[in-house]
Amino acid sequence: MLSYFLAVLAACANAAASVLQRRASRDLPGEDSLRPQLILHLLRRPVWFAGFLCVILGFVLQAAALATGSLSVVQPILVVELPATLLLASWVFHTRLHRREWLSAVGMTGGLAALLYFLSPAPGNGEEAGWEAWTVGVGVNLSFVVATVEWGRRQPPALPGGASRRAAAFGVAAGCQFGLTAAFMKGAMSREEEGFSAVFAAWQLYAMVAAGILAMFLLQSALHAGNLLAAQPGLTLSDPLVAILWGSLAFAEHVRGGWYVVPAVAGGALIAVSALVLARSPLLKGEAALRDAARVPSAEQQRAGRPPVR
Repeated sequence: MLSYFLAVLAACANAAASVLQRRASRDLPGEDSLRPQLILHLLRRPVWFAGFLCVILGFVLQAAALATGSLSVVQPILVVELPATLLLASWVFHTRLHRREWLSAVGMTGGLAALLYFLSPAPGNGEEAGWEAWTVGVGVNLSFVVATVEWGRRQPPALPGGASRRAAAFGVAAGCQFGLTAAFMKGAMSREEEGFSAVFAAWQLYAMVAAGILAMFLLQSALHAGNLLAAQPGLTLSDPLVAILWGSLAFAEHVRGGWYVVPAVAGGALIAVSALVLARSPLLKGEAALRDAARVPSAEQQRAGRPPVR
């Protein structure tokens, strides 16, 4: 139960990070996506640092959860991040939640409960995969991330829906990269029983740092490329999916088969459909209007020759 509680807290910390970092980046030039200039601009904004601290807190809570629970259990719980993000964003961006958003949040929660109950993920036998499996898995993971980023980069942000597709693609890529980061984190934390020196001696710890930096860069690009709810569903759903695959590949974690797969798939489908409904929420228009209003000076400001307030 402790790993469940810590995973929920990690999801809430990640939700706060997403909203704060989206607020910090929403009025930056669109061409800054996937460029180092984006990070340089964000470093000048205190609200971004608050979001970054939430990211660090989320990582610490996630590591603690993985130290006591399996990868296939902890990561799916992180989909709670999406409804938590929606609730927090409605407060920060002064938008109102309607029946559509509430039903989607309930659908995601119910789908998650069904997925975990019927699959009943269980830890493996304690044996970790060899370097061959790690090499192939990392190669496939990174290849998919690169392909997704390239597809998103080719979406013209000036065309209708282009910015949302771009943000969604970068969000999926970031989620896949965070899934890989979680696999490295689990590999390092699995040596905790041998002492902290064993954790710091594990190669996965340093691979986790490198993977996490890339994941953070992709996350900032996703949050900057389009609306928050365009980036968040792909980010939230791809992370646990990739982590479950890594749990089976690298740590021999197993789930129940047979007829249990049918309701588990139904639960996963309910999560995906609910996320897609959230992605089409009218709140997207509300945030876009708010962003445009922040960019356009008022009539009084125009007469006074003053720039708009950021």
